[in-house]
Amino acid sequence: MFLFASCAPVQIATPTPRPTATASSLLKPVLTSLPPTRTATSSPTTTPSSTPLPCDPFIADFCITDGHFLFQRPILAPRNDTVDRTYLYGSTADGTRDPHRGVEFVNELGTPIHAAGEGIVIFAGPDDVAIYSPWRIYYGNLVVLEHENDLFTLYAHLSKIVVEAGDMVKTGEKIGEVGRSGVAIGSHLHFEVRSGDVQDYFSTQNPELWLVPRRSLGAISLSILNSSSTFQRAKITLQHYPASDEVLGVYYFDTYHPSLAIGNENAAIGDLAAGKYRITLIYNGQIYERWVEVESGRLTEVVIVVK
Repeated sequence: MFLFASCAPVQIATPTPRPTATASSLLKPVLTSLPPTRTATSSPTTTPSSTPLPCDPFIADFCITDGHFLFQRPILAPRNDTVDRTYLYGSTADGTRDPHRGVEFVNELGTPIHAAGEGIVIFAGPDDVAIYSPWRIYYGNLVVLEHENDLFTLYAHLSKIVVEAGDMVKTGEKIGEVGRSGVAIGSHLHFEVRSGDVQDYFSTQNPELWLVPRRSLGAISLSILNSSSTFQRAKITLQHYPASDEVLGVYYFDTYHPSLAIGNENAAIGDLAAGKYRITLIYNGQIYERWVEVESGRLTEVVIVVK
């Protein structure tokens, strides 16, 4: 459910160094053309770790690692700090929308937005110039933070911005408020993580693999590959089984759109309760099944090779 409210006055800090026009919070039509695509040119690798792992997900059914959960939630409880499951990273909402390069936090207009990590504000204002996407006014009122190790976080569709380019912000510091500016359907925060060239539209990472799991939950990343280590598309069913072997919860999600399957995985889901899970998918008429474990605050890596 999307929450609608009257537009609040937009207060915008002037972005520097790039010129912008007056801020606008008008709703824009959904894009009718698909974004540019990029094809993976190298075989995917598993998530890097600072120490050698005794577990190889190409051999074992699954591996449990510390992951790289470096950022806190940009929305803080008791507000809705849960990632919206209807439009996950890399999904197209069953072909009805453009491939999603971030995640959504659906909240009421004016809900405070906080810096996910310590960093410097490199952009704060309306995206009147197409810098971070191929289209003008796509993200609406936008804040971009630069963090260590060439990592960046983007906060889009804001109704109010309370920082300026050049500001140093601390983790948890308020940087703006939830809105519906730009290409937005209802009030929500669109949140992205980028690595490397922040202006590269293809440099996004799945935020669910970077955000600290909510309330000490865990996450799963999947690589669905063929024998040539090329990512393959599939619809995935994930079932959670407690000790009683009775299904506790079921999740349905797709592998990433091919334009985003260029990293270490091509599917992921976060905020999973610790316990036993069954992963199933159908590829070329054959059923593939994998039983895995999820631990609180950790990442379960899974590789499934299909034929």
